[in-house]
Amino acid sequence: MTILQKIVRDKLKEVEFRKKLIPHTQLENSVLFDRPKNSLISNLNRTSSSRIIAEFKRRSPSKSVINQSLNVFDVAVGYEKAGASGMSILTDQKYFGGSIEDLVIGRSSCTLPILRKEFIVDPYQIIEAKAFGADVILLIAAVLDKKSIKNLSILAKNLNLEVILEVHNKEELQNNIMPSLDIIGVNNRDLKTFKINLKLSEELSDYIPNEFLKISESGISNIEVIKKLKLFGYKGFLIGENFMKSNNPGDYATKFINNLKK
Repeated sequence: MTILQKIVRDKLKEVEFRKKLIPHTQLENSVLFDRPKNSLISNLNRTSSSRIIAEFKRRSPSKSVINQSLNVFDVAVGYEKAGASGMSILTDQKYFGGSIEDLVIGRSSCTLPILRKEFIVDPYQIIEAKAFGADVILLIAAVLDKKSIKNLSILAKNLNLEVILEVHNKEELQNNIMPSLDIIGVNNRDLKTFKINLKLSEELSDYIPNEFLKISESGISNIEVIKKLKLFGYKGFLIGENFMKSNNPGDYATKFINNLKK
């Protein structure tokens, strides 16, 4: 069994437990459920935008511990001051050290559009994302079939959330393009082997229809990569580990974004 299969197996069990703990009707009564969306798409499309989606991630299966000493509040404030266009927050606990509470703290700390970075396998998680302050959700083509992607993305759109479809190869991309998606995210990390291939974003760029905003995820650690990917039409760049491995991700992001603007 691959790490990805283990994550999905455990996630299905977790979601069933969370449904019993907090019914979806209770989530829909959250004070955050009807808040206006902070649009990631609008931020990424601004000409003055840094186009950086800065991530909060404590650990990962590929790198084990990245940084366990930081709190979401300080990092979110730092990312906003740095000029990030959006923030991604990992909410998986077992494999990434995150929690749904991290999402709440992030929402209370900044006005950035927030992506709930999660292995979504059930509609409940989308309702949960809305209730706890997310603006964007991620659907991973490697763990969902086309029908599930359609149903989950339509639900998200009905809740005024923006939807990223994450793909890892041409087949996942071409098999799952649909109108209920907003953004196509090319993950340069193979979720089965966790190896990085930055050429993947370049290779898939021509296959992404123009009506979808393109972002590149994983393994992005230098400005030259971003400048090159912009030539392939990418308008967003998700960076996590590169910021989080520092003692002060906000300061690191500030320096990175300032250098990017030069």
